[in-house]
Amino acid sequence: MKKIILMLCAAVFLFAHSAVAGPVISVNQFVEHPALDAVLKGLQDYLSENGVNAEFKVHNAQANMGTATQIGQQMIGEKSDLLVAIATPSAQATAQALSKAPKDLKRPMLFTAVTDPVAAGLVESIVKPGEYITGVSDLLPLDKHLQMIMTYKPDIKKLAVLYNAGEANSKATVATLKELSSKFGFEVVEATAPKTADVYAAAKSLVGRCDAVFIPTDNTIVSALESVIKVGIQNKLPIFAADVDSVERGAVAAMGFDYYKHGYQTGVMAKKILEGAAPSSLPVEFQKDLQLQINLKSAAAMGAPAPAKLVKEATKVYE
Repeated sequence: MKKIILMLCAAVFLFAHSAVAGPVISVNQFVEHPALDAVLKGLQDYLSENGVNAEFKVHNAQANMGTATQIGQQMIGEKSDLLVAIATPSAQATAQALSKAPKDLKRPMLFTAVTDPVAAGLVESIVKPGEYITGVSDLLPLDKHLQMIMTYKPDIKKLAVLYNAGEANSKATVATLKELSSKFGFEVVEATAPKTADVYAAAKSLVGRCDAVFIPTDNTIVSALESVIKVGIQNKLPIFAADVDSVERGAVAAMGFDYYKHGYQTGVMAKKILEGAAPSSLPVEFQKDLQLQINLKSAAAMGAPAPAKLVKEATKVYE
């Protein structure tokens, strides 16, 4: 009998222990594509590996700003312990919903995969982000990107940039690209696509107008990257990218971040907030480690064989 009682006590203890709920995290992800998916996975893995048994309520806006706004409003009502927004449009939508929420519904918010959080209106400054919001920026070291591209293909006179003019992060990137163009000796040619269905036509419009195409970390373009790669192959027009996940998908090369590590870094900040740290005490962070990845098959298909020097230096080479 004593043995049975002990077994019952143990069972009750285990049930009670398992019933203890962990923190709830609501996520507003702007669109599904490998880079942003990797951010979410990195965030989840860091918390899981470091003893935070969080429940995730993941929402995806499918690259629709109206949907991102609705998700932001929905997340406020979920009364989660932490709000996470992946990519600039979702971060702006979530921040707007948070700003309008009554005091009892306000929650700390983390953004991630956001290029310029100050220009996007998310934080007051990098060092002093504000009361409720902070996060991790994927601000591009564009000078290093361009140095790689010009080392790869020194004869570029016209470099095209394909982006969604409605994305604040992309507008900031294009402005910096123009500022740096004279230093590297090329002219910037622009083409815009407001939605994924427009990406193929926008890419085709660049044929004959440029020597190469650069794809920034623009969610609209990256989510339809295969359309751009198709145009590049058909017209022997090399496509360079700002994120390394796009290289496996067919871009010639990228000098960019590992977005899984970006999400992992976001997880570190998330854990601090869940343990009681105020967002205002956590300055905006940046990812510094860059990778060079090259896709030799795409390079050959687009008529731009990779220089041996860069292949040797590459972090990863796709044959």
